Amino acid sequence: MAKVEIYIKQFCPYCTRAMKLLAAKGVEPETFDVTMGGPKKKEMVERSGGRMTMPQVFIDGKHIGGSDDLAALDARGGLDPLLA
Repeated sequence: MAKVEIYIKQFCPYCTRAMKLLAAKGVEPETFDVTMGGPKKKEMVERSGGRMTMPQVFIDGKHIGGSDDLAALDARGGLDPLLA
């Protein structure tokens, strides 16, 4: 199974949506709570090419994007192959 990482913040409906989609796929991602900022938020911004919105999803180190990007990838049939 692929390594999935997700940067989230508390009370974020988009984060919740992305986590539910991943859970439906049987994935338990490594999560990084960046609600309060700090070094992990800086890391997220660097890894995502400057994106500041939550969540930010990475699969095997590849930046997927946010919740809408993840859902679109799934709708196109591209998520399952990346998770395999």
